[in-house]
Amino acid sequence: MPAAFTALRASDPTAPPEARRAALALLALGDPAAKAEGARALGAARAELPLDPAAALSAAAALPGRPARPALVGPTQVRQRSPATPEGRAALLHAIAHIEFNAINLALDAVWRFPGLPPDYYRDWLQVAGEEALHFTLLRDHLRSLGHDYGDFPAHDGLWTMTARTAHDVLARMALVPRTLEARGLDATPPLQRKFARAGDARAVEILDVILRDEVGHVRIGNRWYRWLCERRGLDPVALYPELAARYGAPRPRPPFNRDAREAAGFSAEELAWLLDA
Repeated sequence: MPAAFTALRASDPTAPPEARRAALALLALGDPAAKAEGARALGAARAELPLDPAAALSAAAALPGRPARPALVGPTQVRQRSPATPEGRAALLHAIAHIEFNAINLALDAVWRFPGLPPDYYRDWLQVAGEEALHFTLLRDHLRSLGHDYGDFPAHDGLWTMTARTAHDVLARMALVPRTLEARGLDATPPLQRKFARAGDARAVEILDVILRDEVGHVRIGNRWYRWLCERRGLDPVALYPELAARYGAPRPRPPFNRDAREAAGFSAEELAWLLDA
């Protein structure tokens, strides 16, 4: 286990850390490489780690921990780049890497923040954290092969903004982060792959294949727990979703939609019809 977990097991240095406390410790880390390494370790060990679902945890530091770069700016201040040029390709890869870095944070936040859920909920989100860390690492390595690194371009913070808005309610979190913001990646990835293919970047296309495969599973996990929470609270998941989206200012999904990927991720025919008719 990474050094970030040492303080969590001071009484027995050989003992594995408790999963939710370890997720919180990782979330507070600013170093991207250390955070990614730790998230991958947690994800790989999720079935064996001690787990305390009942613990009400609190953060001692501002979250999430971030590196000094990239500079965070508003979404409209992030320039659109074409992958047809080397600089534009690096900037686009950087934007995707930033999304994956934020996705590590949101998965870790889903683990530590919400007590009282079934053990499988926490293990699911530890799996997500580990896979998002792999995605970030693959993209960062490719970015470095092009002479750049994570932090070289400005980035925006939209994914974490919605995570913060839903910090008080796990049902809203499941509805609006994995099922809305991450689900947009299912639609966006095939067009991105075509752009990188036209630019001759076969490695970027391969990495996006891995990301799309895993993101289908991540959105499926969001659907699983959104429906479980709705059933537990006696709510209709289809009728509730537009209300939550409006209440929290979630962006409206825009076509074209990757219908096959959304079906594989567990969206119902009724939910897909709402998207197509909206």
